[in-house]
Amino acid sequence: MSSNTRPLLTYTVLVVIVMIGLGILLAQLTRGYFVNIFEQRIEVESQYFANYIEQYAKDNDVNEAELLDFSEQFQTGMVLISDDGEELINTLEVLPTITEEEKQSIVAQAMESDSVDQEGRIVDNVFYYPVNIDYERIDGTLLLLSPVKSLTNITKNIWLLIGVTLLLGLLAIFFIGFNIFSKYIRPIRSASVVATELAEGNYKARTYEGHFGEAGQLSRSINILARNLQEMTSTKGMQENQLEAVINNMGNGLVLIDEKGYILLVNRAFLETFGGDGDEYISYLYHDAIPHTAIHDTVQKIIMFEETISETFVLPVNINRKHLEVTGAPILSENQKWKGVVLVFHDITELKQLEQMRKDFVANVSHELKTPITSIRGFSETLLDGAMKDEAMLEQFLQIILKESGRLQSLIQDLLELSKLEREDFRLNIESIDIHKLLEDLTPIVKQHAEQKGVKLETDLQGESYIEGDSSRLKQVFMNLLTNAVNYTPEGGTVSVTLEDTKNLTRVSVSDNGVGIPEEEISRIFERFYRVDKARSRNSGGTGLGLAIVKHIVEGHDGTIHVESEIDRGTTFHVEIPKKFTEN
Repeated sequence: MSSNTRPLLTYTVLVVIVMIGLGILLAQLTRGYFVNIFEQRIEVESQYFANYIEQYAKDNDVNEAELLDFSEQFQTGMVLISDDGEELINTLEVLPTITEEEKQSIVAQAMESDSVDQEGRIVDNVFYYPVNIDYERIDGTLLLLSPVKSLTNITKNIWLLIGVTLLLGLLAIFFIGFNIFSKYIRPIRSASVVATELAEGNYKARTYEGHFGEAGQLSRSINILARNLQEMTSTKGMQENQLEAVINNMGNGLVLIDEKGYILLVNRAFLETFGGDGDEYISYLYHDAIPHTAIHDTVQKIIMFEETISETFVLPVNINRKHLEVTGAPILSENQKWKGVVLVFHDITELKQLEQMRKDFVANVSHELKTPITSIRGFSETLLDGAMKDEAMLEQFLQIILKESGRLQSLIQDLLELSKLEREDFRLNIESIDIHKLLEDLTPIVKQHAEQKGVKLETDLQGESYIEGDSSRLKQVFMNLLTNAVNYTPEGGTVSVTLEDTKNLTRVSVSDNGVGIPEEEISRIFERFYRVDKARSRNSGGTGLGLAIVKHIVEGHDGTIHVESEIDRGTTFHVEIPKKFTEN
């Protein structure tokens, strides 16, 4: 049974019970009234019968025909039974509606009572009334019997009337109740259900809108409220999603701390910087969750001075270090009430590295330029002081000046070349290149240099390999690698060049069995001016920029370069270049 039909059913059952109770009460009242009327009538009739019996007792003569006619007129049967049990008069034959068995049963029940004041009773739709006779010649009981089927008919009519009334009442109740339910109860119940749904957060719920009275106004108001809540929730959800997307996709770490010092929010950048997940920070005190004194000091300064504070600190990450700048600001309400602190972490590691690279670059360039310039200046002054008159010394000094000026020119040229490669508008001259032929063209040049040092040059170039690239730049790459291999290989050593061709890329390997590179130095050999053995590099005529140039050119071709090396066992450079060039 649904809750919607329960009130109507309750009212219906209540009306049925009231109508049945009313019917029982009316039936009993009608029966009592009828019995009282009947008793009064029989009592009057009994006086006539008693007078007739008294006359019969005096005259000792009775006219049976007259007596039967008398009973028939009154529709009342008469039985006179003496105290000895002898039946003196019996006119029950005038009551054809009563069977003989009913007559005998009623007479027997009536005679069982010895009470003279016995009242009338109804048995089997027959009303009997006993009257005691105490005359001189007759002592007994006069029993008057009269059918009362009219009472049964009246009772049936009463129940029929009550039934029809009940049916009409039920129909009226159903019609009125259905209208009341549709107009008032249904909107209220629906509004109650929807209000519960809204309280549970289901803002899509809607109620049935009635059109009558305050119930209809209530349902319409509930639906307007639901629509407004849904719109507000949707807008709020979109704003929260947008805010979450902005916060989580910020390049800087973000931490929100409440007025009690508990962390309310951390974003993805913060977790990537400091590690862990949000559960390790949210709802914890900031000085327990973030074990860095610099951050604690920053928060305390913000709380103390209530102004924006910026600090820098170093964060150890495994074997590396990150330089971070934390900027914190107080959060105040409109009435300047303290609400918390917001911290923003800027990763300035690259800026620090660029600053250090700039300092190193200036220092290295100054150092590299200082040596040849000092040499040229010193020898020039010596010549001007009179050494030029000595032809042997003049020639020696001029040779040194020429060598240092050439070194200075080479350094400046490499710096210009590196600067050109690092420019954003730098473009390669892409063409189809046969790497096999390119390496074969370089081999004679390097071989001559190797023979002068007593170094053996070996090549293993398999087939033809065509790629898309800048031939002049690639010649510069392989020439630099081969020259370095020869320069750092002792007399009697071997330098080998290997070409391997695969489906998507070409690999060129340049190997030597020279001095090698320490493992801890391998990651830095492509830095500008970095030398493993600075004295040896200068003696070999290098500027310290060659491998930096090589790396830029290879990466400009979307390629990769990596190194394998062991001390005193040699070094191998592997250059891998895709066959198809993709312009960025």
